[in-house]
Amino acid sequence: MYFYGCRYHLCHCPHTGNIHGRLQVSSGGVNVMDLRTGINMAVDAVIADLKNKALMISTPEEITQVATISANGEREIGELIAQAMEKVGKDGVITIADGVTLEDELDVVEGMKLGRGYISPYFVTDQKTQKCELENPLILIHDKKISDMNSLVRILELAVKNNRPLLIVAEDVESDALAMLIINKHRAGLKVCAIKAPGFGENRRANLDDLAVLTGGELRASVEKSTAMFDKEKAQERLSKLSGGVAVFKVGGSSEAEVGERKDRVTDALNATRAAVEEGIVPGKWRGCSLVCYQSPEEPSNANEDQKRGIQIIENALKAPTFTIVSNAGGEGSLVVGKLLEQDDPSLGYDAAKGQYVNMVKAGIVDPLKVIRTALVDAASVSLLLTTTEATVVDLQGRKTHLQIACQIWTTWVTDSVDQQLEVLKMVEKLCH
Repeated sequence: MYFYGCRYHLCHCPHTGNIHGRLQVSSGGVNVMDLRTGINMAVDAVIADLKNKALMISTPEEITQVATISANGEREIGELIAQAMEKVGKDGVITIADGVTLEDELDVVEGMKLGRGYISPYFVTDQKTQKCELENPLILIHDKKISDMNSLVRILELAVKNNRPLLIVAEDVESDALAMLIINKHRAGLKVCAIKAPGFGENRRANLDDLAVLTGGELRASVEKSTAMFDKEKAQERLSKLSGGVAVFKVGGSSEAEVGERKDRVTDALNATRAAVEEGIVPGKWRGCSLVCYQSPEEPSNANEDQKRGIQIIENALKAPTFTIVSNAGGEGSLVVGKLLEQDDPSLGYDAAKGQYVNMVKAGIVDPLKVIRTALVDAASVSLLLTTTEATVVDLQGRKTHLQIACQIWTTWVTDSVDQQLEVLKMVEKLCH
């Protein structure tokens, strides 16, 4: 047997399937742990088969295709993301900023990536994005721990005198020194941030030297003054690693609202593209819907009915997106699902916008495997947690609405019978009161 599903609704499907399971638990005495085992079996089978069917991407055109899909079909965004990844590398730093024109722009500037974040959340400059951004800061690079606040007095005075932010990169900043930085930020308005130097031992020292190269510190001078050919070659090799730079994607628009909306699209497209490069792609969803096919695991000979019911919950949940998308497009969801199940072709999908059955990969309708995998795993995990704990903290005022919406989702894809839908809704009404 084959089960099917698609991307954007995967995070909801196991929840709706669990509503089905929860109602049965309430009325029929289902063993929750056996139900959990069955759900985990089905999820593991989906993930394993998807990994086997995933296609890796590497060419600029393939990257453009994935980015375009994730940007709601805007090819210009897809092409710029592909250009950015080509210039700075697939693992390079690509930042997204507000543009000053109506058009999107891509700039590559000198820069490097340090795999560390700020030591304290008090250094955040943008509460919405939880980022700390410093423009033209003074940079203190130190290969030891900083704990004495007196050691920072002169550099803080220099930052205030020159009206410039301060970035501190050290093995660690702790105790009185850290407290002093936080106090100066919040009381004196000084923009400051401290991060731990990445790496350990000699590797940490090398990373700090690289940062010094980028900021015009000691190592750059040593390249110019070095007389030993070996030392010069090694220093030059280190410099070449920093030549990739940082790509800045400047999002254009005619208003602040438009720029904000487009920035969200660019961010989604960039994240999806990185995921696709990392784990590959599978037939996906864009204008319509895709059925990602996987083979069901062999049911153990000693599997009980509750374990089989758990597998059935995931099976039904994975059919739900196709049914919903086709129905929203004015089609017959049940007919399309049945047709695709009959074809038994993992690359076949339904383009709801055109009303056609197509080969999703050839049509350019693909999704990153990582997106589908994490959506399914995370949603199933949360559903199982709620099932086994049998309790959750919710907004009491909105409880009735949430239950009704969840129940309506379940009844939409489980049954077309209005009488059965009304019966379940009445049951929910009783639970609410």
